[in-house]
Amino acid sequence: MKHDEFFRKHPVFTGEELAQHLSSHGDVGGRAQEALLAYHRKAGHVVRVRRGLYAVIPPGADTDSYPVDPFLVAAKLTPDSVLSHHTALEFHGKAYSVYTHITYSASRPLGPLTFRSHVFRGTRFPQALIRAGKVHVGVSTPERAGMELRVASLERTLVDVLDRPDLSGSWEEIWRSLESVEFFDLDKVVEYALLLGNATTGAKVGFFLEQHREPLMVEDRHLKALHDLRPRQPHYLDRAKRTSGRLVSKWNLVVPREVLERAWGEVL
Repeated sequence: MKHDEFFRKHPVFTGEELAQHLSSHGDVGGRAQEALLAYHRKAGHVVRVRRGLYAVIPPGADTDSYPVDPFLVAAKLTPDSVLSHHTALEFHGKAYSVYTHITYSASRPLGPLTFRSHVFRGTRFPQALIRAGKVHVGVSTPERAGMELRVASLERTLVDVLDRPDLSGSWEEIWRSLESVEFFDLDKVVEYALLLGNATTGAKVGFFLEQHREPLMVEDRHLKALHDLRPRQPHYLDRAKRTSGRLVSKWNLVVPREVLERAWGEVL
């Protein structure tokens, strides 16, 4: 059929993309789109993810149980979606654990969405990036199943997960995930942290880099730029939870003992 190629190249697609495809074949108008979708949904070739978003089911696969790639779904939820935070770590193969919730960043994220076995949670781009018109700084565009995605780089992700630990799991999860990354372009890490301009986040990035100074080949200049950004009064590593810990005066951070000593899973 003349539309098979579209479905092959768009394993997850929006109504707008289908409309453009139909228009290019001379099928103009909503009725043609509705008829095509109705036919393929009834035949079990297409499932509805949410209003205006659909996923293709390969021939012979079970319509109800086929595991639609959650990364492809997240990438299409909004026009400017970026796979971010813990989900970016998963995409890059650097997450310590695999989660069933998927996080993406966008200018206008949708409310939480559950599809198949995953929960999709959107978060708004940091205000500093929106103001600077740089919401896609530090974003790569890899291909997956023939689709181009936007994914936060490991450098941006390092800063993002420390900025928003609530989107990335426990401190053990964050530390173990980041420690699995063998190389960061530290100039890009510092540049992104300074662009965000958040003193607490800058201090957290500085603390992490100093703690991993040798394996990551951190230089004094990287730490100095972040040290200059640090808060003037002590802040908690996670301001939302305010977990007790020890004050690391250099960074004006109150750091939980488990993070300070990397004491994961100690046998007492």
